[in-house]
Amino acid sequence: MLQIQTIRENKEEIIKALTKRNLDAAPLVNGALELDEKRRSTQTKLDNILAEGNKLSKEIGMLFKSGKAQEANELKAKTSGLKEDSKLLGEELHTISEELQTLLYQIPNAPHALVPAGNSEEDNEEIFKEGEVPSLESNALPHWELAKKYDIIDFELGVKISGAGFPVYKGKGARLQRALITYFLDKNAEAGYTEIQVPHLVNEASGYGTGQLPDKEGQMYHVTDDNLYLIPTAEVPVTNIFRDEIVSEFDFPIRYTGYTPCFRREAGSYGAHVRGLNRLHQFDKVEIVRVEHPSKSYEALDGMVEHVKGILRDLKLPYRILRLCGGDLGFTSAMTYDFEVFSTAQDRWLEISSVSNFETYQANRLKLRFKDENGKSQLAHTLNGSALALPRVLAGILENYQTPEGIKIPEVLVPYCGFNIID
Repeated sequence: MLQIQTIRENKEEIIKALTKRNLDAAPLVNGALELDEKRRSTQTKLDNILAEGNKLSKEIGMLFKSGKAQEANELKAKTSGLKEDSKLLGEELHTISEELQTLLYQIPNAPHALVPAGNSEEDNEEIFKEGEVPSLESNALPHWELAKKYDIIDFELGVKISGAGFPVYKGKGARLQRALITYFLDKNAEAGYTEIQVPHLVNEASGYGTGQLPDKEGQMYHVTDDNLYLIPTAEVPVTNIFRDEIVSEFDFPIRYTGYTPCFRREAGSYGAHVRGLNRLHQFDKVEIVRVEHPSKSYEALDGMVEHVKGILRDLKLPYRILRLCGGDLGFTSAMTYDFEVFSTAQDRWLEISSVSNFETYQANRLKLRFKDENGKSQLAHTLNGSALALPRVLAGILENYQTPEGIKIPEVLVPYCGFNIID
């Protein structure tokens, strides 16, 4: 969340920046500042009463020592009143602080200056495109039909076992899926990311730390008896490693990668655009997470973008990069780049990665700080990206690499798969 001090010092700039999200943030911002003023005023009153109480306690001790018991008892009666006042003020301060926290949770991150204004994905800015779209036969099939033809993904069996959006990968489909996971992890390790395996369920504090709560609780599966949430992305458990931590300035850059299944309720529309692997409730993803010095975070973001580019070049998939507009920007992000692969058989772009800089927004929730060269604590910057999300990458491979003889395997994946064609 935004720091209240930052809001206080940059009120108009933050309100203006949030208009890119089509949000009139003035009521939220002004409400937060009013509560903060009330909180600080109450804190001052409480501090004064506590200071007076401490002063009187010392005086009482001295009076008893000097044999002036009557005067000491008179002051003790006064301190009893101060204790009652301090208790009431403490309760009031707690209530105000909780109200302020709740309100700050409702204010999204302020978009970076380069983020374009806009209402929806239609207003996203294409900044890069690369790769040749293959020419397919006139009878080319979408991936859900290819999956059935070659018996590599069974969507109906997934419905039987769990419900729609839980596919079963079979044979060469399962091996290709495993190959992609291993390949992505290897590429990330080569780029300096430390591989890590993390839990697939997180507690409420972790959900609040990275911003899934209270914004996205309706999109998460909730194990109510234990108050745990199935993760929507490895970003959540990996970033929460640093919750309530103080790292050294010399630790940067901190880079982790991890593979996890991801679980999302994804309630919404139906139709061809969400068929097959296009939208799932459970899917696999390899994530990269960075914790950076604030002065280096946008350089790091550019590096993450280049890294994902390299993976897609190796796979020889046609792709483009979009800078998301304010209306399509995630609640916690200051800037996001989306990668999309072109699906020739569907004649549409499929999102396969989002790479984001959250600046201090998550770090403030997480209380993730670092000691600078002067020994002063500052909030770090957090970043994350998909490298990569598997379902639509797999869909792009199946559709773009299909031939009359079968589905060819990208050359870079053949050593991981152990075969070069699905036939």
